[in-house]
Amino acid sequence: MDDNSDTCDFSVHPNDAFFKSIFSEPEHATTFFKSHLAGEISDHVDWASLKVMPTSFVKNSLSQIHSDLLFSVKISGREALLYLLFEHQTTVDPAMPLRLFGYMGEILSQHYKVHGLPLPPVVPYVLHQGPDRWTVSTHFEDLFDLPPETSAALLPFLPKFQHALLDLSCYNPSSQEADVQMRIVLHLMKLARDRQLVEFFEWLAQSIAVQLPDNLLKRLLLYALHADSNLDAEEIYHILSANTELEEQAMSVAQKLKAEGRVEGRSEGRVEGRSEGLWIGKIQLMEEFLGKPLSSHELLEGNTLEALEAIYQALYLEYELRFKQR
Repeated sequence: MDDNSDTCDFSVHPNDAFFKSIFSEPEHATTFFKSHLAGEISDHVDWASLKVMPTSFVKNSLSQIHSDLLFSVKISGREALLYLLFEHQTTVDPAMPLRLFGYMGEILSQHYKVHGLPLPPVVPYVLHQGPDRWTVSTHFEDLFDLPPETSAALLPFLPKFQHALLDLSCYNPSSQEADVQMRIVLHLMKLARDRQLVEFFEWLAQSIAVQLPDNLLKRLLLYALHADSNLDAEEIYHILSANTELEEQAMSVAQKLKAEGRVEGRSEGRVEGRSEGLWIGKIQLMEEFLGKPLSSHELLEGNTLEALEAIYQALYLEYELRFKQR
C-alpha cells in the first residue's frame, strides 16, 4: 500500500497507527465511505474497484506530519479519488480547507505527471477525533474576507470546494453506526480520546453478540494498551470474559496479559513487574498478529525492560515493512 516515509508506531503514535491499520484495508474503508459519503456520490461508486494509493509525495513535498490515506475508485464508470485525513489534534484547525487545498493540489499534480489529463475529482474527507466540536467552516472560500461590494466579482477567481467531515466529538457510533465492526472501531476511537478505555470494553462486552475477527480484536487491544499504559489488562480480561461470544478470544488474550497479576514482592518489584508484564503482553500480541510462534513467558522474563522494548520494536518494524507493502 502506502510507501510513507514516516513510521507510525503503536507505542509512539497509537492513534495514527490504529487509523492506518484499520482504514488501509479496503473492506473497512469501503464500509466507512458507504456509510458516511453523501448518498448522491456513494450510490454511484463501484466499491469493488476501491484500492489504496500512495500518499508519500504529499508529505515529502509539503513537509507535513499527518495521517492520511488515498483511495482510487470508479464513480459512474470514471476514476475518482477519495482522500481521508485523520485529525486528532487537541484544537480544531480553522485552516483545514487550506491544508486540504495543498494536499489535493499535490495529489492532482502527481496524477497529471503520470497520467496527464483529464484529472479525476478528489473528494476530501476529514475524520476528527479531537475533544472539541468542529465549529469552523468546511468551505475553502470562507477563509477569505471579501469586501461586500466586490465579493461577487472576486468569487469566480477563488477555488471553490468543501471537505466532508465526521466529527467524533458529536457523533455516537454506539447508536448511529450500522455496521458492527465499524461501530466498534469508531466507538473505541471516540472513547480513547479521553482514555475511557475500561468503559469501551464494558460497552463491548455488553453490546456485541457476535465473535470478532481475531486480527480486529488484537488491534483493538494493541491500540488500547498503547493509548493508556496504565490500563489494567487483567480487568480487560474479566470484562470481556463475561461475554460468551468473546470469552474464548479473551481467554487467549489473557494468557499473554495476565503477567501483571502474577508479580509478588516489594512495591518496587511490583512496579517493575507490571512494566515487564505489559511489554511481554505487547510482544506476544504482536507475534500472534504477525503469525509467529509465541515466545514463552519464561524466555521473555529473563530480559531487562530495555531488552523487552527492543524486541517489541523489532517486531513492530517487521509489521511496518509488511504493512507498507500492502
